[in-house]
Amino acid sequence: MSAEGALDLTQANDGGVYFVDAADFDALVSAAEQGHLYVCRTDLAGCQDKGELLRRLAAALKLPSGFGQNWDALLDSLRDLGWLHGAGHVLLIDHANDLRQAAAKDCDTLLAILHEAAHFAMTQERPFFAFLSLPEHPMALPSHRHS
Repeated sequence: MSAEGALDLTQANDGGVYFVDAADFDALVSAAEQGHLYVCRTDLAGCQDKGELLRRLAAALKLPSGFGQNWDALLDSLRDLGWLHGAGHVLLIDHANDLRQAAAKDCDTLLAILHEAAHFAMTQERPFFAFLSLPEHPMALPSHRHS
């Protein structure tokens, strides 16, 4: 693929957690749609704690009303996501820095859960990407890696 080629989010082994600028979200949505991946988008602007984080993620992921509102339930849900039809899943989490500044431990726990969910998806050969807008810590997107 050429360097200017479209971003490919269909490769399960590229899945994981990436920090990006929110300006990249439109390109990520386009790439996800091209790959027939389900896109879940949530905004953490003003998010202060675990409870609010879990409520916002539950809404974005269309979790069942019986969702347990705890970390284990979130991880279990992210490992499945079968009710969100698609060849894989892309989570876009905007304003992640708001959570990081208000509740660093909760942010770290979220990142660990997202990493675990991505690793599990790889074992299932299912693309799973979590993109968090943390513009001061951008990481290269999968299409930018060189073999």
